[in-house]
Amino acid sequence: MAPRGKAEAEASKSADGEIPFEAALERLEAVVASLESGEIELETALARFEEGVALVRRCGQQLEVAERRIETLVEEADGLVVGSFELGDEAGEDAF
Repeated sequence: MAPRGKAEAEASKSADGEIPFEAALERLEAVVASLESGEIELETALARFEEGVALVRRCGQQLEVAERRIETLVEEADGLVVGSFELGDEAGEDAF
């Protein structure tokens, strides 16, 4: 996956200024690949690490918002919340 430039990341921001989850995750993967390559200077590596930490936080916050939306939808559909939405340990495992 080719690293995305800042201009490309800016262009993919939504109307509220947030980078979409998928774009942030893609950029995070590029940052990790760059760090794992070991072919960048220390200062560049530190800057990329800081960017990666910010992206992890952003993705985590977006996932929390999505989780709350799912809980609300389940509550509205069932009239009550059976349990919190949690990702299963295995692929395909029912979360509720």
